[in-house]
Amino acid sequence: MEKPAELVLIPSPGIGHLVSTLEIAKLLVSRDDKLFITVLIMHFPAVSKGTDAYVQSLADSSSPISQRINFINLPHTNMDHTEGSVRNSLVGFVESQQPHVKDAVANLRDSKTTRLAGFVVDMFCTTMINVANQLGVPSYVFFTSGAATLGLLFHLQELRDQYNKDCTEFKDSDAELIIPSFFNPLPAKVLPGRMLVKDSAEPFLNVIKRFRETKGILVNTFTDLESHALHALSSDAEIPPVYPVGPLLNLNSNESRVDSDEVKKKNDILKWLDDQPPLSVVFLCFGSMGSFDESQVREIANALEHAGHRFLWSLRRSPPTGKVAFPSDYDDHTGVLPEGFLDRTGGIGKVIGWAPQVAVLAHPSVGGFVSHCGWNSTLESLWHGVPVATWPLYAEQQLNAFQPVKELELAVEIDMSYRSKSPVLVSAKEIERGIREVMELDSSDIRKRVKEMSEKGKKALMDGGSSYTSLGHFIDQI
Repeated sequence: MEKPAELVLIPSPGIGHLVSTLEIAKLLVSRDDKLFITVLIMHFPAVSKGTDAYVQSLADSSSPISQRINFINLPHTNMDHTEGSVRNSLVGFVESQQPHVKDAVANLRDSKTTRLAGFVVDMFCTTMINVANQLGVPSYVFFTSGAATLGLLFHLQELRDQYNKDCTEFKDSDAELIIPSFFNPLPAKVLPGRMLVKDSAEPFLNVIKRFRETKGILVNTFTDLESHALHALSSDAEIPPVYPVGPLLNLNSNESRVDSDEVKKKNDILKWLDDQPPLSVVFLCFGSMGSFDESQVREIANALEHAGHRFLWSLRRSPPTGKVAFPSDYDDHTGVLPEGFLDRTGGIGKVIGWAPQVAVLAHPSVGGFVSHCGWNSTLESLWHGVPVATWPLYAEQQLNAFQPVKELELAVEIDMSYRSKSPVLVSAKEIERGIREVMELDSSDIRKRVKEMSEKGKKALMDGGSSYTSLGHFIDQI
């Protein structure tokens, strides 16, 4: 009798990638009761604080599904927290974990109860393919962004390696690029920032090149959302099979395991929302790493005051200059806001720090979302049928803004090409226009299309749905 299969999942450090990785772990074991999963947790000092409690909440769960998900904490590593060293050393940090991963998996292989079926590595952990090769097991990639972005990265890597084209030449360019995974020409100004700087573009394209060595790529998307991109990927014989398995979202966090102060804040926020009319509140939230300097904060405040819509604003303090850390909550917002702002808007608005984003988006009083367009946030807003006004900050978020605005007509634009730490301010006038557009969509086809896409995303995960079927093909493969 064949032993049950065991998959090793290796997420990169950071809560955004960890959440979606653990969601696919839960989905996999729920689909096959003979499948076991071990998740290897790396502790990158700059970003591990938010991940430890989340992992512990799942490890402590008594559900039958969670009992088949095992967590192994890899050894902690002390590193310099200065901005330059951390930015340049994340890839090096992951590489340094190879011996720890090999030791952990060697112990698993000594088990007489399961059969090691392969590695599923995060998009930033392709160095672990080396370990899988040494152990003689197949590797798969879990890509936590969308299929259109995956297609762009493959295209840029192919241009470099086969045609000697350098994507960093597009920095500050007004060119429009023809990319197979995008229906419309793609402005160079929305390319991921790391692809426009030699020091980061080269190693990242090397990471993408390694995707081609794997037996398949799991993508957090669904067919109805990205049919064009998925068709482009599947039509390329040089790209491994792509499995759209999303939307993978953490919609049911275990509040009893969350910090009690956060539970109190969440209850206070939801109570305030309960008192607002349906679809009347615009929610502003910019992700776990999103923050602005004081001059930009004042522009946002002026826009909210002039727009006159009810608002819930997650306003967070930027980390100290030269340090990599998460933004933190202000002790008092008064010092960074225009004088008298809180008094003048007290009847219609609420300024908060940390925000329980999923719970807020799920609330019926929320009618629009000013977002940084992280891929998880994009999927969460679609799941709950909330239209977005796009304001990307970093990583691939400019692409994530372009796609719903120009490709899918599911969002409105505040600024698609803005980048964090840009010296250019987004003016109060631009922000106000975006807020008005997203909040006054009652007669627009956009709100209707967002609702329709929400239903399609939910159906994709149901028995017979596109993502359900795709995940089944992946399980058959392993």
